[in-house]
Amino acid sequence: MLSILGPRSRYCDGLSRRSFLSIGGLAMGGLGLRQVLAAEAAAKSSQPHKAVIMILLPGGPPHQDMVDLKPTAPSEIRGPFQPIRTSVPGIDIGEMMPRTAAIMDKMAIVRSLHGGLNDHNVHINLTGWETHPQMGDSPFRPGFPAGGWPSLGAVVSKVQGHVHPSLPPFISLSPPNAESTTRASLNQSGFLGIGHAGFETNRKKRDEIVYKSGVSREQVQSDAESSADIVLKNITLDRLGDRKRLLASFDRFRRDADARGVMDGMDTITRQAFGILTSSRLANALDFREEPAELLRRYGISNAVPPVHGGPELLKQFLVATRLVEAGARCVTLAFSQWPLERMSRGGFNWDWHKENFLNVRATVPMLDIGLSAMVEDLHARGLSDDVSVVVWGEFGRTPKINGNAGRDHWPNANMCLLAGGGMRTGQVVGSTNRLGEVPEDRPVHYREVFATLYHNLDINARLLTLQDLRGRPQYIVDQREVIRELL
Repeated sequence: MLSILGPRSRYCDGLSRRSFLSIGGLAMGGLGLRQVLAAEAAAKSSQPHKAVIMILLPGGPPHQDMVDLKPTAPSEIRGPFQPIRTSVPGIDIGEMMPRTAAIMDKMAIVRSLHGGLNDHNVHINLTGWETHPQMGDSPFRPGFPAGGWPSLGAVVSKVQGHVHPSLPPFISLSPPNAESTTRASLNQSGFLGIGHAGFETNRKKRDEIVYKSGVSREQVQSDAESSADIVLKNITLDRLGDRKRLLASFDRFRRDADARGVMDGMDTITRQAFGILTSSRLANALDFREEPAELLRRYGISNAVPPVHGGPELLKQFLVATRLVEAGARCVTLAFSQWPLERMSRGGFNWDWHKENFLNVRATVPMLDIGLSAMVEDLHARGLSDDVSVVVWGEFGRTPKINGNAGRDHWPNANMCLLAGGGMRTGQVVGSTNRLGEVPEDRPVHYREVFATLYHNLDINARLLTLQDLRGRPQYIVDQREVIRELL
């Protein structure tokens, strides 16, 4: 994967030889200033493209406290929240999501999602497959292809490539306080190789987190840098904007390195890194300061939103994701959560609320409500709603019965997802669970059907497409390849 936006440089030139060599020893040679500028000029097209924004709720969201409330169930099942009306008659959702309720005509709910496993395996959210290559030959996980399954973003990168050479097709907005397993999963490319892994825009160590969450640096476990990362040290948005100096530095570095025989060509990752550093497209997409103040307010990016457990810092990701797909990204994955209240003393980042579920719902779901509703409305305002699909989900649901710690435990038997955009038929609910929210009762929907639908929206035929794994064997990109007909 690629990483960018390290700390601001202390040095006057900002781009030392050591900084360049930190790009994994990969080649930047063979392109001069004139070629670079010509390539970027050729890329300045405004052709429409299809895209997906995947919002992952790692740890397993409580579906029965969000969009599948059971107000007539016993007290040990239903919890304290009440259903509220939405903009679509006959559809109610939880009171913690009033902004989403107001735009339900632009969204669809799947209440009968199933197919997850009883562990924190977000692999299914990202690939459509239950199997994870790190699980070995576990009997309840059938065999996996050599190299592991690629994520949706990696498949799109492989099959459709770049919209613009200067913008990666697959980008991850994993926040710096995400757990390492979540971060790694968001970017995975499986047997398609690291050249199609997600580009990670924010790779800070956890002891550098600036969220005012009350967690000291000593309490936060450090996040070791992956050896596979390409970290572009000391390059800020300001440096990316200084095109002439940057390109001149590249030319000097290339001449010096070529003279010593360091460079021998350019591979996929190198070309991507070079394209990013020699164009303003990514920098412009990441820098949302030009947006109107009213839009920032709708996204919750203002001093009016208290910075509790991440607050505005996390909400910025929704706007950045929107700007990235507008700029040319094909798939953006976004992990959204806050520091769970029960884990403030020991760190953590997910929706795994075995304790104090309802306190965490009150702290977290309204933030999701703000970011998600603003994103969906913004996509419509930018004219992207027919081309950009949005999916919101976790790896499983939570137990209908509340445990003795006011929490809900793992429950793979029933879950939910929210969908928007992509030209889909919104303003509807697909499927239902039984009276207690235990199992799908009407129209069960598997994760794979959601994937088939997303691929369909991307103009990729999941029923026909196969890709070769590391042994040269053709593999379908998703099994059970039927789309959700109600949405199309």
